[in-house]
Amino acid sequence: MSPAPTDGARGPGVSRLATYFHVHLVSDSTGETLNAMAKAVTARFDGVIPIEHIYALVRSSKQMERVLEEIAVAPGVVLHTLVDRDLRAQLEKGCRTLDMPHIGALDPLVGALSRYLGAALSTRIGAQHALDHEYFNRIAALDYAMAHDDGQGTLEQLEGADVVLCGVSRTSKTPTCIYLAHRGIRAANVPLVPGQEDGERLVALRNPLVVGLTVSPDRLIQIRRNRLDGLNADRSSAYVDHDAVRDETVKARRAFERRGWPTIDVTRRSVEETAAGIVNLLSEKRTRRLGAAW
Repeated sequence: MSPAPTDGARGPGVSRLATYFHVHLVSDSTGETLNAMAKAVTARFDGVIPIEHIYALVRSSKQMERVLEEIAVAPGVVLHTLVDRDLRAQLEKGCRTLDMPHIGALDPLVGALSRYLGAALSTRIGAQHALDHEYFNRIAALDYAMAHDDGQGTLEQLEGADVVLCGVSRTSKTPTCIYLAHRGIRAANVPLVPGQEDGERLVALRNPLVVGLTVSPDRLIQIRRNRLDGLNADRSSAYVDHDAVRDETVKARRAFERRGWPTIDVTRRSVEETAAGIVNLLSEKRTRRLGAAW
C-alpha cells in the first residue's frame, strides 16, 4: 500500500495519489449487508480505494482457518457480521495474533437496540434472508417487473403495480424497476415513444403511483450514443439528433406536468438514488391515504 502525499508535500497542479488498502469482509451469511456498509463508509474518504476480499457463508472452524490464512497474506482491516460466538472468537483471536484491526460492523447498532428494547439477541444465522412472506414477496415483485417491462401488460394488469415509471428511452426505467423489486415493490415501466406512446393510457390507472422520469437532452444523447456504440449501430438517426432529443424530452416533461404526475430528474442520479426518491413518493402516498382514512 502506497500512502498518498499530504497536501503540504504536493506542489501546485500535482494531483493527489490514491491510497489503496485491503479490507476483509467476513460474513456467515451472504455478505450483502457488510459489503454495502463497507462501500458506504469508504465512499466518505476522497482518494481512498479499498481492495475488497469477500468471505461469505463462513460457518465452520475450517472455513475460518482458510479465511485467516488469506487475511495474513494481505494485511488490512477486517470487518465482520458474525453471529456464531465461537467463529467470532476464532476470527478475533486470529486478528490479534496478526496484529490486525477487526470490527464487528453491526455491534454499535445491535447493542443500542438491545439496551433500548431489553430483548435478547437472536443467534440465528442469516435471519434477514429467511424464506418468509417478505422473501416470496420480493420474488413475486421481481417476476412482475420482468413481465411488465417496456410497456408490456394491459391496463388491468398494470393496476397490480405499486408504481409505474414513465419516460423516454434510456432513462433507467428497467434497472430502477429491478432495484425496487428487490425491496418488494411491484414496479412496471412504460416508455414514451415519439409518434406511438405518450403515456395517455396511464391516466386511467387508479391504484399505482405513476412517476415520470426526466433527463437533460445532453446527458440523454451521451447515454444513447454509448448504447449505439455498444451495438455497432448507426449514430445518424433521430435517436441521437440533438433537436429531436430536445423535442422528445420537452414533450415528456409537459406531459407529466399536464397529468400532475410527480417527476424525478435522473440526469445526475444513480439507480439507487432514483429508487430512493420513488420510495419516498410511495411513503408520502401511503401517509396521505392513512390520513384520509382517519
